[in-house]
Amino acid sequence: MAKKKSAWQGHAVRGALAAFLALGAAGAQADQFGIQLAPGVADHDVKKLDLGLVWDPGLQWWHFAGFHFTVVGEAHVAYWDLQAPDAVHPNIWEFGLTPVFRIIKDTGWFRPFFEAGVGVRMLSHVRQTPDRTMSSSFQFADMVGVGAQFGEHQNYQAGFRFQHLSNADIKEPNPGVDFSEIYVQYNF
Repeated sequence: MAKKKSAWQGHAVRGALAAFLALGAAGAQADQFGIQLAPGVADHDVKKLDLGLVWDPGLQWWHFAGFHFTVVGEAHVAYWDLQAPDAVHPNIWEFGLTPVFRIIKDTGWFRPFFEAGVGVRMLSHVRQTPDRTMSSSFQFADMVGVGAQFGEHQNYQAGFRFQHLSNADIKEPNPGVDFSEIYVQYNF
């Protein structure tokens, strides 16, 4: 049983990495791509460090009052550090993809935005402590946030996100986990 689970996790990790690299290759041909770094904290003594690759195809629609809608694609690799003294797996890896929809200011050196997205994640381990498990490696990741893109060429970005991970009751128990993250991003 352990060998089957280990093989399945290996395939999941390789698939997530392939998707991450494919998004990066697509970003090289797009209008803009960026690298994002986000430290975060969650309930139950969980700390997270998230590395993201962001692809902005430059899509814009529905201009209103100096703002417009846009969408960017994000690929993430994150490391969870469980601080609980009874942590079964104190180190958990998270891999995923998320389309992020934004309402952003059209012009200017400083462009504030509101954002929201729902993506998918794969976890390397589901058991956090003896009495807390996520039940499945497959998770949904929904988030809302605020931030700003700034600089003469819009190369910089910073923001705050609230992110919820859960498996949408695909399997019980489904405790979920809520992260608060601050992120910085550099756009090439």
